[in-house]
Amino acid sequence: MSLEYPGVLRDAFAEVSRFRTELYACLTARGDALFELCDALLCTDGPVRTLVDLALAPEHRRGHGALYGGLNQGQIDVTRLRRALISTPLPRAADGRIVLAADVSPWLRPDANTCPDRAFCHTFGRGEGKHLMVPGWPYSIVAALETGRTSWTAVLDAVRLEPGADVAVVTAVQLREVVEQLVESGQWKPGDPHVLVVLDAGYDAPRIAHLLTGLPVEILGRLRSDRVMRRPAPSRNEFALANPLGGRPPKHGGEFVFGDPSTWGIEQAVTVTDTRLYGKATARAWDRLHPRLTRRAAWIEYDGPLPLIEGTIIRLAVEQLPSGGVNKPVWLWWSGTGASAADVDRCWQSFLRRFDLEHTFRLLKQTLGWTKPRLRSSEAADRWTWLVIAAYAQLRLARPLAADLRRPWEKPAEPHRLTPARVRRGFRNLHAKTGSPAGAPKPSRPGPGRPPGSRNRSPAIRHGVGRVLATGEAYSRPAHHKKGTKPRRIA
Repeated sequence: MSLEYPGVLRDAFAEVSRFRTELYACLTARGDALFELCDALLCTDGPVRTLVDLALAPEHRRGHGALYGGLNQGQIDVTRLRRALISTPLPRAADGRIVLAADVSPWLRPDANTCPDRAFCHTFGRGEGKHLMVPGWPYSIVAALETGRTSWTAVLDAVRLEPGADVAVVTAVQLREVVEQLVESGQWKPGDPHVLVVLDAGYDAPRIAHLLTGLPVEILGRLRSDRVMRRPAPSRNEFALANPLGGRPPKHGGEFVFGDPSTWGIEQAVTVTDTRLYGKATARAWDRLHPRLTRRAAWIEYDGPLPLIEGTIIRLAVEQLPSGGVNKPVWLWWSGTGASAADVDRCWQSFLRRFDLEHTFRLLKQTLGWTKPRLRSSEAADRWTWLVIAAYAQLRLARPLAADLRRPWEKPAEPHRLTPARVRRGFRNLHAKTGSPAGAPKPSRPGPGRPPGSRNRSPAIRHGVGRVLATGEAYSRPAHHKKGTKPRRIA
């Protein structure tokens, strides 16, 4: 065992057993097949290459037909499963704060013309470092982050983005549901530090902060280096002194240009931290800065005057990068104001922990085989996604119980520093002790199938990649762009 404290082992074993019982209760249709599929995912040796190989695992007592039948026709109570994930012990920061991270990870299906609900997913590095848009199913993932350097996170929710969906609105609704369930489950209580949500540059952090008004959350997001912020508008007395002839008071103050140091002014706080890999990390913060909103794009239908979303701008600069690349500064926007030196350090250190979510994506895809199945239905893809998340949650709860079954060429790891892949190696030994609530399979015979030599009279419907116009209407190709037609020629 990886720990020597019987009480800790007993509590961890109880958490695993409790979660497995609750997971089985969340599988409302084809529950036995889905539960055994999740166990096969946990106990199979090595990375998952194909979905049908899981039917050969000893933990999967049913045939491969039941495997696909469970994914295609099963049902999962997502609300109850999300509540079960949030009720598990969650990692917290040093001050007891819960730190959440949200990001989008695509399930690429470029050649699956019979799959509906596909959208264009942004990918990077799939050909000489180029940014490409590849058809697939993008999923928005929310996870709780741990402190320190680790490859573990606590995945709490996953939502598939529909074609043409507003990412900021979907993410705000997703975060609102997660935070409300954190309050309901007792993970957050009045008087606790606010939940910190960390976002990357692909999100509109000020807008998400506005959409989450009224919740005990703080938003921390990365901004592009070409942004321009505005200072608070001067008071009436300041405006009268500067403009003795009068005039209309401005709604915004002076500009704060990220690329022009002459517009920065005096910092609110400055911190310098010595790091092992990056040398000295210097963080500078400016208080009460906001973006100037205009009635276009996401704010075109906003009722009433446009809000002033004030926050703190943090500029993080390091001496060197471990890779030897150009150490460009990182610009962050924090929804809080009046930042102290401790707040500035907490913000940029929490942002660095956001990259732990990339390790989780890599494990889900390369080891647990999240994007390996070639499923046709998007609903089946959602069920498989939740099974993978449930399997990862069991690995996280089983960390104190796992033994280090390392390969001969691998270095020994400390008991509390086992990676998710190493914990998965020993889960089969734990599975024999926890048992399975799934019922035994009933004997059956396969169906007759299609007679040999007969044609398929019901070909699958082809679906185009979802494209939605700015008006919200579905995109359709012009008549002269469709196959089998020729453009009209005017003499």
